[in-house]
Amino acid sequence: MPTWIDTHCHLDAEEFAPDRPSVALRAAAAGIRHCVLPATDVGNFAAVRDLASAFSYSYALGIHPLRVASAEAGDLEKLDAELALRREDPRLVAVGEIGLDFFVPELQTPVLRARQEHFYRAQLRLARQHDLPVILHVRRSSDRLLKALRELLPAEGRWRGIAHAFNGSAQQAGQFIALGFKLGFGGAVTYEAARQLRRLAASLPLDALVLETDSPDIPPQWIYRTAAERAAGQPQGRNEPAQLPQIAAQVAELRGMSVEALAAATGANARDALPKLAGLLAC
Repeated sequence: MPTWIDTHCHLDAEEFAPDRPSVALRAAAAGIRHCVLPATDVGNFAAVRDLASAFSYSYALGIHPLRVASAEAGDLEKLDAELALRREDPRLVAVGEIGLDFFVPELQTPVLRARQEHFYRAQLRLARQHDLPVILHVRRSSDRLLKALRELLPAEGRWRGIAHAFNGSAQQAGQFIALGFKLGFGGAVTYEAARQLRRLAASLPLDALVLETDSPDIPPQWIYRTAAERAAGQPQGRNEPAQLPQIAAQVAELRGMSVEALAAATGANARDALPKLAGLLAC
């Protein structure tokens, strides 16, 4: 059975509170070898760290753009201190989830756009300072993300990391790749209506792709329920890491390749994007 790396899973989410150990067991049974757990604010730094240790996963620390409105003035300093404190922790693999969200209406005031930019750029500087990759939140914000990445380019001339849940254009994809990023594909690619995303999954260089669930968010097509279906009493399916092999099977079909070859390639890509994974997965 192929083995997989879920490069983006919010196992600390409240939706998993009733049965986290069972979620991890189902993931292992489905061939999920490893999950990366990104933080979203300083309040869940300890949670992702503890869960990564408990389940032999890894974690990232950062302040999500959806949380910057409620972030406190000292949160960037707290992030800096935590990154320094955990520098030798092999399970700390990135700064993330960070980025810009130009989709959520409440975040589109001039003040909150500027605040997002401030937190994003500050966290890029921290990633550079602490020599860590970044996990990017990209939602209708590719061009602004890319601008900051170019302006704050590390001394070696490239970044490492993942543009999570990528949904931009082919041109934007190429620019992220040129800067050193892998592109994360998950449940959204399973919808036939997502034609542009499916074309990208089929045509981008294989060495640019990693796989993710973003669970419990972005459910794949087979567990999604419309508002009308939910109103009629059909429960919304919960996304979890065990869904990844079925998502991967659709990506493999789009590319005309075997799932075994896709698992090997995306696993290698994840280790390239997040180099500390190599040591964890060698154990």
